[in-house]
Amino acid sequence: MFREVVRKKQALDGAACVEILKTAKRGVLAVTGAEGYPYAVPLNHYYNEEDGCLYFHSGKTGHKMEALANNAKVSYCVTDDGESAGDWSYFFRSVIVFGEVEMIEDRDEIYRISRLLSLKFTSDEEYIAHEIAHSGPATAMFRLRPAHITGKRVHER
Repeated sequence: MFREVVRKKQALDGAACVEILKTAKRGVLAVTGAEGYPYAVPLNHYYNEEDGCLYFHSGKTGHKMEALANNAKVSYCVTDDGESAGDWSYFFRSVIVFGEVEMIEDRDEIYRISRLLSLKFTSDEEYIAHEIAHSGPATAMFRLRPAHITGKRVHER
């Protein structure tokens, strides 16, 4: 059902894919939007090594949330920061995760994951606590359970 990387020499192993998911701060979530049109939106994420899932926060309403309510199957693409190849060309690695999302209802779990996600951006615990107290009640959280993960190293030239 899922395709493998065509150029096998460019394929990343599972450990490299996990490392990119852990360190990348943002990616693009692709959902099936209104009337079947693709809808892709940049998001930040938290990758949990314990359960192998990705977590995202969101407002409780909007195009993305409507699309997820209609079809939980998604893909999520991240890239690393890449590196110059010494001239105009560039190397970077990308990972695509395919799977289904589920909404998290438990408020304590939402706040716990919100804190972990926030720690990717700042270590200011006071700021994080304030943001969770202020925005937490209006925050939705969803989990992407991977069905398939693929990654590759690309040389742009």
